[in-house]
Amino acid sequence: MSTYAQTPLEGWEEAYAATPERDVPFTTLSGEPVRPLYTERDLPDPERIGLPGRFPFTRGVYPSMYRGRLWTMRQFAGFGTAEETNERFRYLLDHGQTGLSTAFDMPSLMGHDSDHPRSLGEVGREGVAVDSVDDMETLFRGIDLGEVTVSMTINAPAPIMLAYYVVAAERAGVPADRLGGTIQADILKEYIAQKEWCFPIDPAMRFLGDMIEWCAREMPRWHPVSISGYHIREAGATAAQELAFTLKDGFTYVEQAIERGVPVDAFAPRLSFFFNAQIDFFEEIAKYRAARRIWAREMRDTYGARNPRSWLMRFHTQTAGVSLTAQQPLNNIVRTTIEALAGVLGGTQSLHTNSYDEALALPTEEAVRIALRTQQIIAHETGVANTIDPLGGSYFVEALTDRLEEQAYEYFRRIDELGGMVAAVKQSFPQREIADAAFELQQQIDSGERIVVGVNAFTEGDDAEPPILRIDPALERKQVERVRAVRARRDGAAVEASLAALREAAARPDVNLMPLLVDAARVHATEGEIVEALQEVWGSYTETPVY
Repeated sequence: MSTYAQTPLEGWEEAYAATPERDVPFTTLSGEPVRPLYTERDLPDPERIGLPGRFPFTRGVYPSMYRGRLWTMRQFAGFGTAEETNERFRYLLDHGQTGLSTAFDMPSLMGHDSDHPRSLGEVGREGVAVDSVDDMETLFRGIDLGEVTVSMTINAPAPIMLAYYVVAAERAGVPADRLGGTIQADILKEYIAQKEWCFPIDPAMRFLGDMIEWCAREMPRWHPVSISGYHIREAGATAAQELAFTLKDGFTYVEQAIERGVPVDAFAPRLSFFFNAQIDFFEEIAKYRAARRIWAREMRDTYGARNPRSWLMRFHTQTAGVSLTAQQPLNNIVRTTIEALAGVLGGTQSLHTNSYDEALALPTEEAVRIALRTQQIIAHETGVANTIDPLGGSYFVEALTDRLEEQAYEYFRRIDELGGMVAAVKQSFPQREIADAAFELQQQIDSGERIVVGVNAFTEGDDAEPPILRIDPALERKQVERVRAVRARRDGAAVEASLAALREAAARPDVNLMPLLVDAARVHATEGEIVEALQEVWGSYTETPVY
């Protein structure tokens, strides 16, 4: 049991009661009360803390952590057409980045081709436009996909994008079993938080299940889903809600794969996670520690995983976009540094640091370079990577870790009472919890109860807008012409045959769609055509609003 509420050392309260600070309330960003002092009485049983690389992995998933190998510096990038993003990828690799992370534009995320009416004005605006395998080939041209690991942040149409990636790599001489990286594909958090979907919840879950099952057989180095708390937190969730809803999504995907007959140890080692690094330093560190412990326990004891690698929660971290301000944007460099340090001290396996100008526009090259240098300074100058889990045993961190774990299990109980995570999402339970938390936090900021430097306090100073990256409108026209040219030169009959096969298979839940998606990619079927073919069978989705 947690000792979070126990009394500190005997006699301490009497001494503190005489101080003028005694009536000042302090809370974490999530509203959790913070006591003025923590002591050895707040430490849990030593077995709950454990050792790095050993169950329950509170202190890290590997015995040597960063003394053996630093985290992967994986900066998110994508804008305009595939050519422009390929140039940015090469720039980042030339400046010391060690992995690639792909941002797709809104039409790609929503399953629309660039010439779809709903794509107008959005092509290449907040990520790269990818309409077909031709774009995917251009995106990674000149990059050895057998050596560089690649992350792709896309969810509802993720199996389609993975098919494009597999075929593009195949044409570059790299077979699927050599490809390393991650595709996000966390569809439940789309309905919970990010709101980018193509299909109703049940067929979307089937689509993801097909990809996980296929990757377990065909892509041993690939992580077929990155279970994402990042967007849940960006939507306004507390740390406890991010922790609970993310883990419950993960457990739901595990249960689905097991129900399909896939042995848990055949896929669990390749599940990965994606967490937010918010500004409340210690709460974030405690969140990561609690997440590892819960995942390890549940995978071993509830789902029967016997391979110790199935117990490991490996995760990517991105600093909090929602914490960045348009006012006094240079302050965002400080915010990002603190958040990145929390991710490192929390034991992340890879890290993206946001650029200081992202509250205004897509990041400029200067801002991207500063963001990458932030990671490099943390890694090579601060000394925080010299010892493993330097905050392990901290009275405050261990107590907060226990408290977040307790809150997560309370949410698990409530979700189970609703019939599980899919049922809870359909009933808008997590959506409503997040909306309430976001509203409460914004009230605190608006009232000045919670200070945001440069926004509601310390507002004097230089608020000049820095140079920002603007997307040339001509790029949209260029991309529209590209997708139309692809349609004009391909074998139309082959495309129609591939889409007909997809529609037929989509109506049969016992058929895995991934091989058919790869076939469609090879004949240059576009993303929008594939999505529309599946929607003819599965339909589309309309959300019930939550206020």
